[in-house]
Formats: sequence, structure tokens, C-alpha cells
Amino acid sequence: MSTSPVDLGATDHAFDDLLQANRHFAEDFALAGFDGVARAGVAVVTCMDSRIDPLGMLGLSPGDAKIFRNPGGRVTAAALEAIVLAVHLLGVERVLVVPHTRCAVASSTEEQLREAVAASAGMDASWQAFNVVTDQVQTLRQDVAAVRAHPLVAGRVRVGGFIYDVDSGLLQQHV
Repeated sequence: MSTSPVDLGATDHAFDDLLQANRHFAEDFALAGFDGVARAGVAVVTCMDSRIDPLGMLGLSPGDAKIFRNPGGRVTAAALEAIVLAVHLLGVERVLVVPHTRCAVASSTEEQLREAVAASAGMDASWQAFNVVTDQVQTLRQDVAAVRAHPLVAGRVRVGGFIYDVDSGLLQQHV
């Protein structure tokens, strides 16, 4: 899919459908005044893939969990920052690290992703890192170990590593 440059200063109606949906959502909004604590004591680090419904896949509802999403569902420095805050300030007792099947970050090379982005952008993308994953299970083990070893998290919460199957909706625990 190719995108054209957009006049970022222009006021248009590109978001009208989403704003209308938001007004409908707000009609029976039930989280007003909620303190932001994860009611189920859960945090999830997962991929940004739109096939993943982090709350739904765990039988949770809004307000139950803290969700951190990024390409590949990796435990990055930003994810660790979120986990530390969630553990100490937001009631998190369990952390799930959840990459998924058929992930572009785990099934492509850096070069393939750079070429695809360059083709879409119409400019060189060889400088952009995408942090591809060559062994998803081994990377998951490393990411779980990074959470477990963090000095502000170690020994305070349970941490598990799972792979979400985008075709069946099932989680499989690996760590």
C-alpha cells in the first residue's frame, strides 16, 4: 500500500468516523473516575498487530490490565519502564509477554522490511532498524528473563512467555 504525503496543517474530515464512534462509546462510558489500577493485576506486552485483542484473549475487560504494544511484542526499554510503573504503582502482579504467529517482525529479514517500507515511502529506508526476530521462542525466553532480572521487578511478580496463535486464538506458554 502506497501512501502520499499529507498536508499536516490541513483541517479535514479524516477522523470524523472515529470521532463519531467515540461519541457513541462515551454514551455509556463506565470507567469514569477509575483510578487506573489493573483490577486483575495483569500486564501484557504484545505486538501491535491488529489481529490481537489483548483483553479478549485473556477473558479480561477494560480496566483489568495494563497493555504495552510494539512491533514483535518485544520487551524494550520502554516496555520495561511501563512494567516497572505497573508493578509499583498500578497493581500488577503477573506479566505476560506475548508475541504471535505469522508476525512480520519474526518472518521477514531486516532487508525485506526495509525494501517494503522504501517501496511504500518512495525513499530510502536502509537506515531504519526493525529489530527482526530470527528465533521467536529464544527471543521470548530472553525477553522474559529481562523482565525477571530487572532490579525493580525481580521477585515481585510472576512473568510468563506465551505465543499467541492468530489463526486459532490460543496462547501457548513457552516460559
